[in-house]
Amino acid sequence: MRYPFVLDPSKVGEHPASAMAGGGYVWDAVLEYRVWCHPERGAPNEADGSDYYYAFETYEEADAFSRSNVGTEDPLALVLQREYIDESQPGQYVHIREERVTEWPVEFLSRPQRDATTIPEFFAADAPPNRLEILRGLAPRRRRDA
Repeated sequence: MRYPFVLDPSKVGEHPASAMAGGGYVWDAVLEYRVWCHPERGAPNEADGSDYYYAFETYEEADAFSRSNVGTEDPLALVLQREYIDESQPGQYVHIREERVTEWPVEFLSRPQRDATTIPEFFAADAPPNRLEILRGLAPRRRRDA
């Protein structure tokens, strides 16, 4: 799979290290790809013993770095969510209309990018029994007006 390009290449590496971890079900844009380095696992000690990361414009660059350096994790995607779906309890979904940034396993980017109808279709009364199929791109989509 070819992973998405970052939203603004000039800002790669400028985003704060702290971010939410996973969740939200939908994504709007990829801000950067990150590879976290762990000195306790053999990565060079570049942050006084603390973990640190390198940011990349493409998944391919991040993956190559991760594979060729000791003490690194698999790449993660730093994702922008302009709105998202919270599931604080199993099966209890809430539409959150605020922006946040979160780190995702890159495999989650295989889900279709959120569009104007994704979340409304998810919460619609006539959503499929397994409404998560909408987010995975497996459910038939309603006609979108241009």
